[in-house]
Amino acid sequence: MGTLLYGSGSRLAEFDDRVLAHLKVVMVAKLRREEKFTFSWVSPTGDGRHTVWVHPSIELHFDFAENVRPQLNRAWVEQMMNAANNGELLVLPEPVTAAEGPATRTRP
Repeated sequence: MGTLLYGSGSRLAEFDDRVLAHLKVVMVAKLRREEKFTFSWVSPTGDGRHTVWVHPSIELHFDFAENVRPQLNRAWVEQMMNAANNGELLVLPEPVTAAEGPATRTRP
């Protein structure tokens, strides 16, 4: 499990490294363009939903548990980017692409 830190180093949330890698691509792309956006996720314990306002002037740190970068699923990045461009970045389920089947897909 990786950790997303936001602001003055406070722990924001823990995500599987694969999820965190995809979030990183989307967040960095938006922040590079100086875009502000909301980011929401459901608590892993199922006890609520969280939302933060992400701004380019606030420090964001991705702390991965594994030192190997997962292969990115372009369809998943596009799906999350579309959500972010429509008002809110969400942690969405990873889509299975036509090129991969359930046997070749890495567990999210």
